[in-house]
Amino acid sequence: MSKGLFITGTGTDVGKTFTTALIVKKLRENGLNAGYYKAALSGAEKIKGKLVAGDAKYVCEVSGITDGPESLVSYIYETAVSPHLAAQIEKLPIEMNVIDADFEQMKTRFDYVTVEGSGGIICPLRRDEQTIMLTDVIKRLNLDVLIVAPSSLGTINSTVLTIEYAKQSGIAVKGIILNGYMEDNFLHVDNKFQIEQLTETPVIACVPKNSNDLAIPLQVLTDLFKEI
Repeated sequence: MSKGLFITGTGTDVGKTFTTALIVKKLRENGLNAGYYKAALSGAEKIKGKLVAGDAKYVCEVSGITDGPESLVSYIYETAVSPHLAAQIEKLPIEMNVIDADFEQMKTRFDYVTVEGSGGIICPLRRDEQTIMLTDVIKRLNLDVLIVAPSSLGTINSTVLTIEYAKQSGIAVKGIILNGYMEDNFLHVDNKFQIEQLTETPVIACVPKNSNDLAIPLQVLTDLFKEI
């Protein structure tokens, strides 16, 4: 049976894709059949008339996944806005049954599936005659979440709010990864302490800027994944 983990962040551009790539890389370097999936990606670059799933492409390059990046993403939009708005502009609404089917396929291809979200945890994927929020996808796929947060000023507020929202939505939070962490920065050190105290959620890894490895024991990492 496959195992899965959902990666969300405290906002946009906090390092979700960077961190996700390191997770998949560590699993694969240790001989595990690990893969990647993303339900919706917006802001894709068009090269020679073809949309390139940038986040998936980056994860594949870092982790060594040889599958085509576009096969790992259900919906790819060129417009660089929230997925729900990109879907409206490009007239390609997100359907939950497509996500279901694609995720089932990922489970047959990989033993460990790391699922990356879009934006922060409060991200609308569809807002027309029906509403699909990112939290709906997390619950539909029956996944727990790992939260990526920046180490800098303001992260206490955004991380605590993200965790509280997840809990209120009935989603289990397995841990936090602080991105851009500097051990000699007193603010970063205190942010880590305060976040753990206020949320009662462990910071499982602190990732320095431009790191090429996730400093976490393999067993601790694999224990974050849930049977799906």
